[in-house]
Amino acid sequence: MENEYDVVCEDGVSFPLDDAEVAAVCDRVLAEEGVSRPCLVSVSLVGEERVRELNAEWRDVDRATDVISLECERPDDPALAPGEPCELGDIVLAPSYIARQAAAFGTTEADECRLLLVHGLLHLLGHDHLDEAEAVAMEAREDELLALVPTDGTLDRVVITRHREEAHA
Repeated sequence: MENEYDVVCEDGVSFPLDDAEVAAVCDRVLAEEGVSRPCLVSVSLVGEERVRELNAEWRDVDRATDVISLECERPDDPALAPGEPCELGDIVLAPSYIARQAAAFGTTEADECRLLLVHGLLHLLGHDHLDEAEAVAMEAREDELLALVPTDGTLDRVVITRHREEAHA
């Protein structure tokens, strides 16, 4: 069994990556992170009001954001039977928020979405940026992974994670 991705787009929301590219980016990240167990990942594309609601509900931060990761299972969970797929979780992206962020960071919308897809998947795999050392390590890993996927060339280096301030919000 291969990894499975359920990409769901809220009405009225557009996204610059197609389902095949979402799968290719996620497959590459999972392979590079050493995940050999088949994984199920949901990618939800939502408007800013919905992402604000989720951010308030799950993180107690009542404002819109670009990406939220909701973890379900870990691939190394000993409770999973050998070969049993891992329901990794949900990556929630807000494309309109990401579009404004892309303009602010001088990236294309597609490249910003690729970055945040990688970022969200790394969160599902246990990476975080709650302190400076974690943020530096996560940024470096994002740089390494983004160098392995086709991009528009606007992501020179992640350097300033878009989420450092949120760890303290």
